[in-house]
Amino acid sequence: MQMDFEQATIKVVKEREFGELKTAIERAFSGDRIVKYFKTLDGRGIRVRSLDAILAAGALDLGAESTPGTARSLYEVLPASDQGQVRELYLSKVEEVDLAVRTKFHKLYQYS
Repeated sequence: MQMDFEQATIKVVKEREFGELKTAIERAFSGDRIVKYFKTLDGRGIRVRSLDAILAAGALDLGAESTPGTARSLYEVLPASDQGQVRELYLSKVEEVDLAVRTKFHKLYQYS
């Protein structure tokens, strides 16, 4: 008997902060903004999967109405369970990036 994997649903504790971070992540990976976001990461030498470095550099705040450091501050007030869900959301967006963009910014996807 084969069982399909189903991800457990974990309730978000701090919904407002989580929602704001989710919006920032979705904005960074949307349409033509992704190229600007990747250029920012490339210019700062930050790998696309290094969320801690991205938050520390304020890269998710660029092009948004928020002030630098907002995404990092929001992330830091989240409990560990919410932080884990933000990481999972972010990494899923990283993997959904169009192949042409991934190819252009292949260095960002390298592990070392």
